[in-house]
This record gives sequence, structure tokens and C-alpha cells, in this order.
Amino acid sequence: MELFEAINTRHSVGKVKADAVPRELIEKLLDAGNNAPNHYKVRPWRFFVLTGDARNKLGDVMAASQHDRMPDAPKEAFDKTRTLPLRAPVIIAVGVDMPVETKVLEIENFSAASAACQNILLAAHASGLGAIWRTGDWARDSKVKEFFGFSDDQHIAGFIYIGYPDVIVDPLVRPSVEDRTAWME
Repeated sequence: MELFEAINTRHSVGKVKADAVPRELIEKLLDAGNNAPNHYKVRPWRFFVLTGDARNKLGDVMAASQHDRMPDAPKEAFDKTRTLPLRAPVIIAVGVDMPVETKVLEIENFSAASAACQNILLAAHASGLGAIWRTGDWARDSKVKEFFGFSDDQHIAGFIYIGYPDVIVDPLVRPSVEDRTAWME
């Protein structure tokens, strides 16, 4: 797939088949993420590939965290949360290193990890896979961060759910860039 075609036709695919994605293909996506631009060549991303039972373990952590915050919620709420990571056969969680050098800024590391996420999404699309980038409360949750070996002050740029599309998505009509652009000469 040509680059501009991939950029212009990529869209979030939230419904994917349960079919396994070959490890070699996942490794290609990770290579694409690893080629993202980053300040001072620090490669601040950490990729956690969850397949199989690892998704259940993440679901258990999420449900336990939810229970800690909402102990009176009905059991069904925790059961639903527990199944969230099972929405796709592969999840790539993208963590962000904290800067260790004074010249490296935290925002630069987060921006680089976000660029890695975009590269993974484009590579998935170009490979015929469906993917969706999710963040939300779980990307900021202390127990989820601990599950990945992160301290509470570290960031998770997001969770990329990946699989073979189970829906045909109509092409998106996106607005023009004109109202978001200022030409300065």
C-alpha cells in the first residue's frame, strides 16, 4: 500500500476476529513503531505484546482495580471489565520511559511513543489488519501500570488492539485541513 493511501484510508477498527495474528507480522508492526522519530535517539517506548492468557491477566488486574475504586458495584461490572482485553487477539501496550538525561524532556518521550503508536497503526492497516488505539482511565491506572512494571509517574501512551477486521468500514469523509492551518510568510 502506498504511503498516502495508508494515511488517508486508515481508520479505527474496533471489531476484529478472534483469529491469531502471526508473530512475524506482529514483529513487523513493532519494527514500524521502533522506527518512529525520537529526540536524542533514546527510543523511549516500551512495547508489551499481549496475546493468549496475558490478556486475561490484564483483565484481572483491571477488574481488581475497578473493585478497589468501586467496591459496591455489581459483580457484572467487574466481569465486563475483565473481558475488555479480550476484544482482540493482540494488544500492544505502549509504555513511555521517563527521561534519564536532563536534556530529554518528558513531553518529548511521550510524543515519540505516540509517533510509535501511529507507525504501528499505519503498518497494521497496510498489512490488512484492523486496529484501534485506546487510552482512557486504564492508561492512567496505577495497578495497570504496575502490571507492566511501571511506576505511577510513568505513562502508558495507549493500548493498540489488533486483529483481522470483522467489519467492513465505509471510507471516512474527513474535514479539510483549511480551518486548522495558518500560512505565515
